[in-house]
Amino acid sequence: MGASLKDVAQLAGVSIKTVSNVVNNYPHVTPAMRERVQRAIDELGYRPNLTARHLRKGRTGIIALAVPELGNPYFAELAGAVIDAAARHDYTVLLDHTAGQRQKEVLVTQGFRAHVIDGLILSPIELETSDLLGRRDDAPLVLLGEREYDAPYDQIAIDNVAAARTAVRHLTGLGRRRIAFIGARREIARRPAHLRLRGWREELTAAGLPCDESLVAATDAYGRWDGAAAMNALLDRGERPDAVFAYNDLMALGAMRALVERGLRVPQDVSVAGFDDVEEGRFSTIALTTVSPDKQAIARLAVERVVARLTGAPQVSAERIQPGYTLIARESTAPSPV
Repeated sequence: MGASLKDVAQLAGVSIKTVSNVVNNYPHVTPAMRERVQRAIDELGYRPNLTARHLRKGRTGIIALAVPELGNPYFAELAGAVIDAAARHDYTVLLDHTAGQRQKEVLVTQGFRAHVIDGLILSPIELETSDLLGRRDDAPLVLLGEREYDAPYDQIAIDNVAAARTAVRHLTGLGRRRIAFIGARREIARRPAHLRLRGWREELTAAGLPCDESLVAATDAYGRWDGAAAMNALLDRGERPDAVFAYNDLMALGAMRALVERGLRVPQDVSVAGFDDVEEGRFSTIALTTVSPDKQAIARLAVERVVARLTGAPQVSAERIQPGYTLIARESTAPSPV
């Protein structure tokens, strides 16, 4: 049987209340007393009963993270960061998979797991503002990703337009002039990718280059196969770019594979840049240049917003928060040989 608060209090020679104050990190405990109690905790191997602590507050101690595709390395890496961030607040994370389908995204926002979770972090694809305005579940909700919503919920996303412009600026700075964009959507303009496509257009215009729409390849999804198919489609119709900016790293990796199979050299003939900085891109045969969102900051901010709303910390209104990003130049981009 594990040590109890009473055991720690007896060893430290203090009250149970003092031990509880140290365990709960209350600020009014003196440093000397905190150190004394911590030594007793370490010696006895005491571990607080987090489940009981949450239940006393009427909570479950669980935050849900709902993402569109668990098989996508970006979401897998983000999930790991969210789990680590939640653990620092003594929360466990329940993973949910929506497949990017509106009905599933609506389901998770409407309290599908209301008796299981205290809050929800959602990365939506198809969800509409009207779905959020009709939400009846009062569990804190934080939205991640590129979609923009006119709804009273915190949203955390990097500046996708500025990040895309940074990637395109890198390519134009290498002397690339025919820069393709892979990953536009065929149907509704507000779906993910529209901000990165906008950044592509804005930066080409700023560089004095034409926005050649024949170099925009639309896809239905965002995987490796989609990137390869889009690249082949561009080449099949005679649109040979000297650089490619892909919606994400998986599409960029697929595009590179297609280019190599068609006898083109990366980066000499065609430079390729992606978005997300997934580990696969770092260890590709040709290491991928990419926009690297600060996943740790995204996860930390999302968890902090959920916890803040659960604990009743003063909040003025819902916010749109923009973590940082960096461009990481690797082997897949190089100066134009011409």
